Amino acid sequence: MRWNLRLTAANKGIWKASELQRNLAEHGLVISAGKMSGLWSGQPVSLKLEDLDVICVVLGCEIGDLLIPEPGKVTRPGQKETDRVAVGSGTITPVVVPKRRDGRSLPPA
Repeated sequence: MRWNLRLTAANKGIWKASELQRNLAEHGLVISAGKMSGLWSGQPVSLKLEDLDVICVVLGCEIGDLLIPEPGKVTRPGQKETDRVAVGSGTITPVVVPKRRDGRSLPPA
């Protein structure tokens, strides 16, 4: 799954993590600055379903807007990671996930 919070928030006119953090707090979900930073710029390791409900209410979105399936990343036992492919519009292309070296997150795609 790909976490799509930043793009979903931007589509609703929320451009800063602090603004979303304030909106979430107004709806009863108080998130620390550190956890908010992780939600905003990374892929959360864990997230409560109740928290997802509040995020969806604040952003006026569906869960499918926040979590994008990536079936091409699923491997079978014994399958090499390089054997994974993404299928799109009838062609097969290798899955490429760019990463920055300085640890910062990339902008939403």
